[in-house]
Amino acid sequence: MTADLTFSISTTRFDEDYTPASDSRATTNFANLARGEHRQQNLRNVLAMIDDRFNELAGEDNPNGDRYVVELNIVSADLHLEEEQGGPGFPLIEMLDVQILDKQTGARTPGIVGNNFSSYVRDYDFSVVLPQHKASQPGLPDGFGELHGKLFEHFVQSEAYRARFALPPVVCISVSTSRTYTRTGYEHPVLGHEYHHDADSLTDLYFGRMGLKVRYFQPRGSAAPLAFYHRGDLTGDYSDLALIGTISTMEAFQKIYRPEIYNASSPAGEVYRPALDNPDFVVPDVTYDREERSRLGVTQGKFTEEHFIKPHGELLSQWAASRSL
Repeated sequence: MTADLTFSISTTRFDEDYTPASDSRATTNFANLARGEHRQQNLRNVLAMIDDRFNELAGEDNPNGDRYVVELNIVSADLHLEEEQGGPGFPLIEMLDVQILDKQTGARTPGIVGNNFSSYVRDYDFSVVLPQHKASQPGLPDGFGELHGKLFEHFVQSEAYRARFALPPVVCISVSTSRTYTRTGYEHPVLGHEYHHDADSLTDLYFGRMGLKVRYFQPRGSAAPLAFYHRGDLTGDYSDLALIGTISTMEAFQKIYRPEIYNASSPAGEVYRPALDNPDFVVPDVTYDREERSRLGVTQGKFTEEHFIKPHGELLSQWAASRSL
């Protein structure tokens, strides 16, 4: 008999008054921004960056550049194991959901969920499993990312997810500094110039385990392409406003996390190799601690090992073996 894994979902508004919950993942990027002396100004600046960029890209019938407001909710998904039904569950995934408010009409348009995707099990894979393997042998561990991929697939197919979201998530992140990107000649009216990469990165392979394929686009006015991990038809399944919501949200965050790439003074050209040692960039007026986030990734990977993988390893192995990627 295999385990019955179910999910519960809760949401928290991400605005200038946001304070991370005590059980929120400390490495979650929006939690990092919401701590410290300048937390509220940080949040105001981030939200203003998102709204300004959204209105820039959604310029039609928007002469003053202030028609739209982007509303963000943190989506927290807890995993419940059959043997622990009724308990609090394990905090598996957090990500942002986007809603777009049209101040001119009062209408709200659903955006795309998946922004700022983060996962305890991914912390475990990259901060515990991979370093331990590399300490003694090259390559990747057998089955690297398979459990995480199956859990993610199960979540997207779950009743909890489908009751709240009509379309699959899109995970938009930075391009890899280990790869070279070349323009294809195709330009989407919202996503911009499409790029191809020279080879799959480890991130590409890992997200592939989650049933996600990748396309790279550099939106109008962006310094660099973004990586869009998706299922289905990225350019056909989502509205223009929904795509703009993801671009404006994730470009703002990437300018904070990786200003050397996304707030660079010179935009990417026909052939592009991103670099974190680029000296020609502008630091946004937002306080963000990259070193702290890296340290906490290891801490949370070990937390996952202690509280999720070790106590439930046999059950999870049986469940994963019963499901195909």
